[in-house]
Amino acid sequence: MGRASAILLVLLALGFFFASYNLLTLVIHNKTLYSGLFGVDQLIEPVIQRAKNSKYHVALTATDAPYSQWQCRIMYYWYKKVKDMPGSDMGKFTRVLHSGNADNLMEEIPTVVVDPLPEGLDRGYIVLNRPWAFVQWLEKATIEEEYILMAEPDHIFVNPLPNLAHGNSPAGYPFFYIKPAENEKIIRKFYPEEKGPVTDIDPIGNSPVIIKKGELTYGKIGEWRFDKRSYLSGPPPRNLSLPPPGVPESVIRLVKMVNEATANIPGWDTLTSG
Repeated sequence: MGRASAILLVLLALGFFFASYNLLTLVIHNKTLYSGLFGVDQLIEPVIQRAKNSKYHVALTATDAPYSQWQCRIMYYWYKKVKDMPGSDMGKFTRVLHSGNADNLMEEIPTVVVDPLPEGLDRGYIVLNRPWAFVQWLEKATIEEEYILMAEPDHIFVNPLPNLAHGNSPAGYPFFYIKPAENEKIIRKFYPEEKGPVTDIDPIGNSPVIIKKGELTYGKIGEWRFDKRSYLSGPPPRNLSLPPPGVPESVIRLVKMVNEATANIPGWDTLTSG
């Protein structure tokens, strides 16, 4: 019986060896086959490397109503708590207050006051104040970060948030109730047929969105240009946004040279006309 058991163990070991060998051969063969037919990059989602200068500025649009204020305080609390944790690309924070007047949170939360839309212009759709607030803020602000996170008071940072945008491609959150295909007549005013089907439009709003600063600070209509006459009443801010892709290299170089000079000239931000 002892001799028979030993032979049986040897046979089992050999059987296990050949089964393992065949299985590995099959896996390697199929992997090579699929690589040749489809390419590995089509089977595996690529890992996007974050840019070195990937910090984003958190811009929060808000009003002076109590309902907005208490949410802003909670949101800012959690921003401060997770901002410097590992994995975070969070930069500075600005509450863009579009009520037209300072409120009692000015010292607690970094805030810029801008004007609301003129009365009646929103036609009852009060959230139109948000994009108008961004326009005014971008005109007067000096933003150090290359990216901006457009946020709202009810957004809470559960974890430190990395910059999910990649280069000039922004990142946003899809909403199930935003359905571009059901509003094709309106969409086509801004996205003509030659650009593609309406189903290509992402179901997102303006927030939460992480977008490159330059995508928000140049005119979408007409050619981008640097016009020194825009600063007749005072000097341009430091760290101007670089032009978008397609602008001549000479213009890009000009903006870079202006930025280098303003970054190194003492008292640039305090210069006023004589």
